[in-house]
Parts: sequence; C-alpha cells; structure tokens
Amino acid sequence: MNWDFFVTSALLGIGLAMDACAVSMANGLKQKHCLTLGRALLIAVMFAVFQALMPMISYAIGHVILQLIAPFIPYVALVLLGFVGGKMLKDGICNKEEQDCCQTNFTFGILIVQAIATSIDALSVGFSIADYTIVQAVVCTGIIALVTFPLALGSVYLGKKFGTALGNKAEIVGGVILILIGVEIFVKGVFFS
Repeated sequence: MNWDFFVTSALLGIGLAMDACAVSMANGLKQKHCLTLGRALLIAVMFAVFQALMPMISYAIGHVILQLIAPFIPYVALVLLGFVGGKMLKDGICNKEEQDCCQTNFTFGILIVQAIATSIDALSVGFSIADYTIVQAVVCTGIIALVTFPLALGSVYLGKKFGTALGNKAEIVGGVILILIGVEIFVKGVFFS
C-alpha cells in the first residue's frame, strides 16, 4: 500500500460521507434540545460503521450478485429516506416540538434506517475495490469509517446550532433534507448511472 492508496481511500470516504453528514445535520436540527454527547457519538459511529460495512459487503458478495441488486439501490434509498423524512416533516408541521424528542421521535431503529439509506450507495464501492486484497479492502473501508466519523459528528453539532436558530421549523427542515437526499440518490442512480 502506497501513499496514493491512502489518499484515494480518504477522498472516497469524504465523497461517501456527504449524505451521512447531511442526515447527521438533520438529526442535530431535530434534537436541538436533547442532544447529548453520547447520542451524537452514537449517530457518528453508526454512519461510520455503515459507510465502511456497505463496501465490504459488496466486496464480499462479488460482482454477479451486486449487479443483480444494483438497479434497486436507488429505489430502496428513496423509500427509506422518504419515509423517515416524511415522518419528520409531518411531525414538524403538526408542531409536535413540545414532545420529548429524546423519547418519541428518534429511536435506534430510525438511526439504523438512516445509516443504511445513506450508505446504500456505498455498495457500488465494492466494484472499485474488487481487485484489492482483503487487507487492502479492510484498510480502505476502515479509512472510509475514520473519515465519516468526525464529519458526521461535526454535522450533528452544526445541525444542533442551526436547529436552535430555526426554532420549531428545525424538524421540517430536517425532513425536507432527508427527502431531498433520497430523491438525489434516486435520480443519480436511475437517470445518470
């Protein structure tokens, strides 16, 4: 492994982390009153793990099976992010801001759905690392996780800061962000792949 390998892996991690950063920011917007360090770390860890896990899955599955499921990836991302974003949007419009957001609106299940939805496009990275050895693939996906973690963590706190400024509109903004990310993944995957 040379210097180019590490730079390429880091740049790949930055590119893959952008959707996770946007969703992390939406989570920070939504949880502006109840965001703890532990919750912020959990969000960042989940996004980092799934950003690394998806390329390893596609690396392990191989080209044949991935080619069979690749056409469905944009649809899955659109449905998952549309569902979670739509729920946030509905809750924001219905002004459920007064509920305890730590208990009612953000669950581990929602975080898993977000992590899968934002990292599902990383399945395609398995194609680009298919000629790597297993050690290179593990190191590459580890770098992706190490890049995603601080970007997602910073985005959560950035979202919290904006969420405080936006007041009760934060959940609406967060829902719209998630829906737009789902549409972007869908459009890129269906019309530009």
